[in-house]
Amino acid sequence: MESPASSSHVASLSCPLGDTSCQFLQELSTLRQEVDVLKEQVRTDALTGLYNFRFFSDALPLEMERASRSFQPLSLIVLDIDHFKGFNDRWGHEVGNRALSHVAQLIGLTIRKLDFACRFGGEEFVILLPNTDLRQAMNVAERLREIIANTPLLHEQDSITITASLGVDEYRGNHSDSPESFLERVDAWLYQAKHAGRNCVNGPVIPSADVSTTVTIEEKDALFGAFGSGD
Repeated sequence: MESPASSSHVASLSCPLGDTSCQFLQELSTLRQEVDVLKEQVRTDALTGLYNFRFFSDALPLEMERASRSFQPLSLIVLDIDHFKGFNDRWGHEVGNRALSHVAQLIGLTIRKLDFACRFGGEEFVILLPNTDLRQAMNVAERLREIIANTPLLHEQDSITITASLGVDEYRGNHSDSPESFLERVDAWLYQAKHAGRNCVNGPVIPSADVSTTVTIEEKDALFGAFGSGD
């Protein structure tokens, strides 16, 4: 039975000679669909269904350039499953693969549609957050840490707790980072999280908001005068 996608492909094709019964239309449609599938496979991690390292390597410089042009922040999270070698030694690689898929699914449930989650390699993941400043990214990372720690992997009669360490930082158009140096900067925060005891989020100190610039002297006088007018 011909699929709806196949039918739409055929409908969008037309013979350059105007022959509506051209025998090659169906074949061309099938080839186009196969090319689309191959394109998706090239940029997708087969185990987790997330984007792969190749996609991330292409996406990071593009998103950094977009952030520079739009004057919007771009944040990056690097996530590493804690003690994963020991996990595999205890539970086996099959359960280890299930753990990777489990974490990938939780990441997908936590981030927005405009974000990019990628399996960077092994037990490490990266998440690109466009139009997201450091404060927002730290909140996303903390939600990820919590949902991973509080959602155990179920295996037979066991409920296996998994934790992760996360590094976070942001890129802005006035920064001089290359894609490599930006990634290295975030990776350094990840290693600090690991040295801090794991199952935590680490990144730059977020500057406190300068409230003095948000309220003028005249507004303060008006506000205090309103409170004092009842005396």
